[in-house]
Amino acid sequence: MIDLHAAQRTLSPLPPLSETAGYRVVRGDPKASIRFEFGAAGSMLRMGFWNCTEGAFECTESGDELQTLLKGRLRVIESDDTVHEYQAGDSFFTRQGEVVTWDIVEEVEKVFFTYIRGGDDNA
Repeated sequence: MIDLHAAQRTLSPLPPLSETAGYRVVRGDPKASIRFEFGAAGSMLRMGFWNCTEGAFECTESGDELQTLLKGRLRVIESDDTVHEYQAGDSFFTRQGEVVTWDIVEEVEKVFFTYIRGGDDNA
């Protein structure tokens, strides 16, 4: 069993998004932190907690990801300008390869489960 409150207290800062390949900051200076409960960056399957301060950035999703917001509010803007708004308690799914803009309206914390598809599997 995972203690959500204990896990949230032990997130590790990530490098600045403005200096991270595949990310383009479009508003503010968002800062992200992460903790993996299993898997790690580069693993095919991973689960953990992620936090980000206010700001907006564009990125290409690295995997199929189911996520639930534990705190905060954000907008996910698809490449066709479709906007989805989420707040604490909401769950949503992003697909590997999608280019989206994350607009963090109020600092967010989320729990996530990610599957990285290999090869040409686009299912």
